Amino acid sequence: MQVASLDTIDSLADGLSSYLGKDQVNNVRRAYFYAEQAHDGQFRRSGDAYVTHPLAVASILSDMHMDHQSLMAAMLHDVIEDTGITKTAIKSQFGNTVADLVDGVSKLNKITFSSRAEAQAENFQKMAMAMAKDLRVILVKIADRLHNMRTLDVLAPDKRRRIARETLDIYAPIANRLGMNNVRVEFEELGFAALYPMRSNRISAAVKSIRGNRKEIVSQIQTSLEACLEREGLPGRTIGREKHLYSIYEKMRSKRKSFSEIMDVYAFRIIVDRVDTCYRVLGAVHSLYKPVPGRFKDYIAIPKANGYQSLHTTLFGMHGVPIEIQIRTEEMEAMVNNGVASHWLYKSSDDLPSNAHIRAREWVNGLLEMQKHAGNSLEFIENVKIDLFPDEIYVFTPKGQIFELPAGSTAVDFAFAIHTDVGNSCVACRISRRLAPLSEPLQSGQTVEIITAPGTQPNPAWLSFVVTGKARSNIRHYLKNQKHSESVALGKRLLNKALAGFGTRIESVSNENFDAVLQQTNLKSVDQLLEEIGLGNRMSYMIAQRLAAQGNVAAANEQSETDQHGTLAIRGSEGMVMNYAKCCHPIPGDPIVGHISSGRGMVIHADDCNNITDIRDNPEKCVAVTWDPDVEGEFSVELRVELENQRGIIATLATTITGAEANIEKISTVERDARFSIVNLSLNVKNRVHLARVMKRVRLIKPVSRVTRVKSRKVKKTIKSTLGTH
Repeated sequence: MQVASLDTIDSLADGLSSYLGKDQVNNVRRAYFYAEQAHDGQFRRSGDAYVTHPLAVASILSDMHMDHQSLMAAMLHDVIEDTGITKTAIKSQFGNTVADLVDGVSKLNKITFSSRAEAQAENFQKMAMAMAKDLRVILVKIADRLHNMRTLDVLAPDKRRRIARETLDIYAPIANRLGMNNVRVEFEELGFAALYPMRSNRISAAVKSIRGNRKEIVSQIQTSLEACLEREGLPGRTIGREKHLYSIYEKMRSKRKSFSEIMDVYAFRIIVDRVDTCYRVLGAVHSLYKPVPGRFKDYIAIPKANGYQSLHTTLFGMHGVPIEIQIRTEEMEAMVNNGVASHWLYKSSDDLPSNAHIRAREWVNGLLEMQKHAGNSLEFIENVKIDLFPDEIYVFTPKGQIFELPAGSTAVDFAFAIHTDVGNSCVACRISRRLAPLSEPLQSGQTVEIITAPGTQPNPAWLSFVVTGKARSNIRHYLKNQKHSESVALGKRLLNKALAGFGTRIESVSNENFDAVLQQTNLKSVDQLLEEIGLGNRMSYMIAQRLAAQGNVAAANEQSETDQHGTLAIRGSEGMVMNYAKCCHPIPGDPIVGHISSGRGMVIHADDCNNITDIRDNPEKCVAVTWDPDVEGEFSVELRVELENQRGIIATLATTITGAEANIEKISTVERDARFSIVNLSLNVKNRVHLARVMKRVRLIKPVSRVTRVKSRKVKKTIKSTLGTH
């Protein structure tokens, strides 16, 4: 287990003086003594004085050459939370920037959460907000978590496992997203050892036992690579790469590979002076050993989302041994290890932000947009986890702009990556110039063109295949808002209908009456009340009764009967809160009844549907409804066609139906015997008149002996009995 190498403020200050000015080092010292005083009498689980923890966190940041304000914030990061000192006090002592950093890192501990998962999510949300103001917040937080992971042994096993799980789920991917490879690897190794100690020990022992056998091959390959570079006059150093325990475990688990398969690959890194040399070295190693086709990746021309740059290639070495090689410059190597922290490492006063810094800031801004659209903190963290997947694909717009997306992304993810409005109005796509389904997973290198149409909206079905957090949160947000406005509109109509029975309308009800009912129902606003009615969570009749009773108690009793006579007109454009029952497929022209279903809104059934026989006359469950004369839309209906078997009869049937301007959704055949068949059809029609026209046309087909409209329940029985005749 690693511990901080710098264990006193003097040794830390000596190290800092190599890259910070004298005044800056003194400010860090001052912050240390302030923290020492604030934490006086507090101890860690290990028995050490509490101040050793902030000192160790500052030491980790000093290894990354972070600026003096980050180091001061590291010294003070637990002061607000664990002592009585306020943010204002820190501000007056150390200035606004340090106080903001400390406040950003301090945990959100004053709210009581309904679950630990929610507490973790809320915490992370606060971190995202603070990161948006200053990226250094996350770096201090990461260093804090790293020291806690290094000293995890003193905790109880269950707490140890919980912290390790959170580190592997959230902190290691964040470190990866920020390009901090060294920190990510240490998080993964420490997290793996704490979460699965036996698995970690077994893999560690296996690695040690085969290390001896590998030594000779590794040195042979290294010697031949170095000799090759020397021959070509290419300056560079070659390092053998050790595989980390957690990455071995993950490959065994996710790629179903055996330990020996993973360990049979030899990995090397060649570090050179310039980008130009990287490509020349690539040519040299390709002439030394044959490259494996399809395994070359150029992350220098197209860097990864976290700023990672390198050339990757796999070679067939001597005796067919696979050799993985990464070629990069010294600057890229520092970037790989410190990521976004290297922005401060190389920063001078007039420097522009590095690429990694810009990418990290874009990612954080994306987090904030997601947070705005997420329904709650748990949904937000779920979206963030999706977004932290490390594998990327690179796709192009028709104009050649590159977009990085997680592996498995679809055209819908791409559309939302371009802009939220493009995602919301997306209707189709072209992948490498061919029309393709929106759900098709994209591959690296494809050109994707999004086709949009005004007035369209996201489809709920997209949620089953989108991969990015941005797409998921935007679709959910849009649908939630749409459902809200539709359920408020339906709730208003239902309440007006119920109030008509009491001789009044919503407009006539006083604010005092509404306030009294809102108080009784524990709701905040009239809109919320209408939404609850529209969603079927509250009965319009009961609310109307309460509203009427507030104004006139007698009216409630007198008028309760007349409510039954008013009917609600169905227009077909009510949206997601109006559903049509799948059991009886009602269409305009059928006598209908509305069933209020909790959470779904209103479900329209045919008047004679068996499923609502028991509740048909219950005013709390069912509402009298009728079709609006101007009803619009297409409605699903099922037909059963009995016909004589003839070649091409299904094609004739389909042509006849589409000729009558009806859409076929589904067609299935149940063969009765050699001569006769039964065909079940699911169609979309406008109303009963349209259906009658379709059925009339179908009857005119010569081999057709019978056409009947069916309810789903009966269709199933018919199919069973038909199958039984074989």
